[in-house]
Amino acid sequence: MNDSEQTAQISEEGEVGIVEYQDFVSTEPFHFESGGSIPELRLRYETYGHLNEAKDNAILICHALTGDHHCAGVYSMDERKPGWWNFMIGPGKPINTSEYFVICSNALGGCQGSSGPGSINPETGKPYNLDFPKLTVRDMVRAQSQLIDSLGIDRLHAVVGGSMGGMQTFQWAIDYPDRVGRYIALACAARHNAQTIAFNDTGRQAIITDPGWQNGNYTAENGPDQGLAVARMMAHITYLSDVGLEHKFGRKRRASAKEHFDIEFEVESYLRYQGQSFVTRFDANSYLYLTKALDRFDLHAPESLDDTLSGVTAPGLVVGFTSDWLYPPQGNRELVESLLRLGKDASYAELAMDYGHDSFLVRAPKLYDLIRRFLHR
Repeated sequence: MNDSEQTAQISEEGEVGIVEYQDFVSTEPFHFESGGSIPELRLRYETYGHLNEAKDNAILICHALTGDHHCAGVYSMDERKPGWWNFMIGPGKPINTSEYFVICSNALGGCQGSSGPGSINPETGKPYNLDFPKLTVRDMVRAQSQLIDSLGIDRLHAVVGGSMGGMQTFQWAIDYPDRVGRYIALACAARHNAQTIAFNDTGRQAIITDPGWQNGNYTAENGPDQGLAVARMMAHITYLSDVGLEHKFGRKRRASAKEHFDIEFEVESYLRYQGQSFVTRFDANSYLYLTKALDRFDLHAPESLDDTLSGVTAPGLVVGFTSDWLYPPQGNRELVESLLRLGKDASYAELAMDYGHDSFLVRAPKLYDLIRRFLHR
C-alpha cells in the first residue's frame, strides 16, 4: 500500500479505544476429545461493538498459534501497541464494530488467561503442566461454543481466522453448521505436511531438551527459556518469506561483532530479539500443546477431505498468499476445490504479497476488500 492509499483508508476509520478483557468460567467439567477432562473451563476474551437485539450480528475471531484474545484496541492511553488485528477491527474498518459485535477469546490450551497447562488446577491448587489433557483444534472450538452460549448467541454472523485460527474456522463450519452464517479462513490448510510437522517437532525438541524444562514442571522464574526462544526463532522464519527477509535485511552487517559468534548480521539480531521477547509472553508447555494440536489436525481423516466437509452448509471464503511456504496456496485451494466438488458455496482468493505466512497480519487493500465484501454478501 502506498502512502496516499493508507491515508485515504485511515481517514475513514475509527478506533475501538480502551478495552478490557473478561473471563468466561464454567464450573462444569470440560471433557476433551482425547477422553481427558479438567474440572472447570476458563476462557479469557474481549468484545468490541454491540450485540444487537436480534443477537445476529456477532463475529468470532480465531487467533493464530501465538496470538491471543487482544485483537483490537488498547488497555490504556499509554499503551503503544494495540491489539494484533487492530487495523482490521474497529469503526469503519473491514470488520466494522459500528455494525458487528466482535468476540475474540484466548484459545483453550493457551497461556493468556484461558485454561491451559500453565493454569491452576482447582482440585490440586497447582499448575496442570503435563497433566493437562491431550488437546485438539476441535477441543478449542467446543470451548469457544460454550463462551458463545454464555453470551446468548445462537448463530454467529461469521467466524474469521488466520493460520491456526483458519483451522478453527473450518472446525466451526464442520461441527456447528447451524451456528455459522459464513466463514473466512486465511492462510490455513486441511492438515500439516511432513515439513511443517518436522519444523514443529524440532521446536518442541528445543524446549524439551532444555534443562530448564524439568519434564514440564518448571517454575515461572526458571523455565526452558533458551529452548523456547530457539523454537520461536525457527518458527518465525517460517512465518516470513525469503523475498521479505532479503528485502528487509539482505546481508546487512553490524560493525560491533568482536567474538566468533557475536551477532554479525542484522537478521541474526532480529531473530534473537524475536526469541527473547517471545519468552516474556508465552509459556513453553502451551507451545508444546498447541503445536501438537495443529500437527494432529487432519480434515482428510478419518475418510477423506470431501467426507469431512460434506456437512458444511455456510458459505466460505478461503484466502491463500503466494509467498506463504508454511501453508502454501495449494493447501488453501484444495479446501475450496473439495467444497466446490460437493456443491458448496465457497470462494478462493490468492493474494500476491511478499510477507509470507504472516501476510494476513499486514495491511493490504485487497484483503480489506475481500473481508469487507464477504461479510456483507
